[in-house]
Amino acid sequence: MSGSLLTQVQERARQARLAAAQMARQKKEKRTAALLSMADELAKNESVILEANKKDISRAEALVNEGKMQRSFLNRLHLDSAKLKSVIDGIRQIAQMNDELGKTTLNRELDDGLQLYRVICPIGVILVIFESRPDALPQIMSLLVKSGNAGLIKGGKEAELSNRAIFDCLEKALSAHGFPKGSFTLLTGREEVADLLKLDSYVDLVIPRGSNELVRQIQENTRIPVLGHAEGICHLYVDEKANLEMAVKLSVDSKAQYPAACNAIETLLVHRMIADVFLPEVVAALREKHVEVRLEKSAIDSFNLKDVCTADDTDWATEYSNLTLSLKVVDSLDEAIDHINTYGSGHTDCIVTEDEKTFDRFFAEVNSAGVYCNASTRFADGFRYGFGAEVGISTGKLHPRGPVGVEGIVTYKYKLIGRGQTVAEYSGDNARCFKHQDCQ
Repeated sequence: MSGSLLTQVQERARQARLAAAQMARQKKEKRTAALLSMADELAKNESVILEANKKDISRAEALVNEGKMQRSFLNRLHLDSAKLKSVIDGIRQIAQMNDELGKTTLNRELDDGLQLYRVICPIGVILVIFESRPDALPQIMSLLVKSGNAGLIKGGKEAELSNRAIFDCLEKALSAHGFPKGSFTLLTGREEVADLLKLDSYVDLVIPRGSNELVRQIQENTRIPVLGHAEGICHLYVDEKANLEMAVKLSVDSKAQYPAACNAIETLLVHRMIADVFLPEVVAALREKHVEVRLEKSAIDSFNLKDVCTADDTDWATEYSNLTLSLKVVDSLDEAIDHINTYGSGHTDCIVTEDEKTFDRFFAEVNSAGVYCNASTRFADGFRYGFGAEVGISTGKLHPRGPVGVEGIVTYKYKLIGRGQTVAEYSGDNARCFKHQDCQ
């Protein structure tokens, strides 16, 4: 790494830090106007963006054919009018959401003339690294604008032309509304990211969106806090008291609607009591969608199933991200929960059942960010949750968790206003007493 490049990277991070301080003081009206302009610029430049995306796809198809890129990357790279419209609608939705910055979440009188407040504020500078999906770029930037954070953003080389076309539109809109220089930077080189991961004095948070390898590499090579998920191994469990027609529909949607997504299921669990009726129906429905079904050999023999493949223990821990699904027959709710907690990634898991108490137990014991009943796992998405978009999915147990919208990329400060009080006044034999009275 040359000193000049390192200096350039440091300068970008320094500019972002300076911009973040200014952005923290912006009025909500300015952020709202900028977001609406961002949406308008994307709409006006749809043809330019989609043409750039076609060029990226053409290059990526050649790499897939040469075995140099996974097909799942190509699937995520695709951008069309409908997907772009969804992104634009999401930005406008974010613009109209309540603005949390500056909101007081605690107002407590510690004593006469000694008032404590807890106030929501931006995190600061956020480095976001994502692969393949160019639609992630406007989602990320819109959430950062709404939350008052500056952004250093690195997209994958496979989406370079798409990302540049989109970023130019968004930057134009922000510049028109007086956003400070360096508020957002689109990074291009791997070397830049490697050096930014060392700049914990400038960067406050890293959010990776991409493959397991990408997330793990980042987690292992930085002291900066990392928010993300390494895998998306999601499950759907069909209980003995399930509506089987519903279960078939949900199984197909959760797997085949968009198999490259991290919220698509990778394993279908079926209670043995309904397996003889349900398995032939669900396998047939999945095969109609060209899903390769992998099932334990004992179950294949027991239920005389055709047109399925044999599963082994490695399948339970595999995120396929394609039209492949492992299927396991279980003897009880206990076994289903144990399987999910053993092999799942803490992302999203669903039970199909008509028994409320069964779901209550499933919800309590399954260790995932999203625990559903009778609904497709594909609903695990910031836009579908009404967040407008998401900067990523968090599968950790600490805040934030699940799809991360604005509330996940803000923090707070404690503001204490007094009249010269000292701690000594509240110590010793004649100490003053705190009132600790919450105010409306």
